[in-house]
Amino acid sequence: MQSKQLAANLLLFDAEVKKGVKQAELLARAKDLGFSMVEVRREYFQDITAEIPEVKAQATALDLKLFYSVPDELFVAGKVNPKLTGYFEEGQQLGIEKIKFNIGDFANYQGELQRDFAPFLNQGIEVNIENDQTQTSGTLTPILTFLKAAVAADVDIRYVYDLGNWPFVGEDFLAGAKALAAYTRYIHVKDVTEKEGQPFVQPLDEGHLDWRQALAVLPKDVPVALEYPTDNDALIKAGLQKLLAL
Repeated sequence: MQSKQLAANLLLFDAEVKKGVKQAELLARAKDLGFSMVEVRREYFQDITAEIPEVKAQATALDLKLFYSVPDELFVAGKVNPKLTGYFEEGQQLGIEKIKFNIGDFANYQGELQRDFAPFLNQGIEVNIENDQTQTSGTLTPILTFLKAAVAADVDIRYVYDLGNWPFVGEDFLAGAKALAAYTRYIHVKDVTEKEGQPFVQPLDEGHLDWRQALAVLPKDVPVALEYPTDNDALIKAGLQKLLAL
């Protein structure tokens, strides 16, 4: 039985965002569709200073847990990203439970993880990295290298398994699930098909990824988010029901 902690990544409402709808306005819709958790996306804010309090107020009113997706890297040019402080300040203002980044240039990092990340790991926010769609931050070897280093340094940064990103880097989703299950604290599910020789994100069961097989080897007690763009609420409800049926 899979976890019933089901989240809506607001990529689901990408069509609305492109029309100018603000994230705060989408929270009630996510709640109405049956989600108890919502992952807001930093790149979706139009005026982040004005919108953060709106999102926070709406989430509180609707009793929604908030996660925060930040499309930036932990390491830039071999050093800890100086923008992290600002991202965590935003997270505190939002009242988030989880924040997600990509790894970035950990290969050239020469610092001490415990010392450098201490300011970020005592804020009551769970910190994770995700496999993205780049060779630097989305392939198994650099992800595993970083996570092993974090564990060895007793640094509480773990992993978001993104099922649909593996085809974009030419790696096997199931091998990734098996290798990274022990580090996984959050899961993104979507399907992928090929369009003109390129991976293309799809709703569940409309591509070629056996997402049920991946979930079978991943932790059962962590949140699972639907993350695919659609302008069809029926496809969102269908995805939710498929997760609930496991």
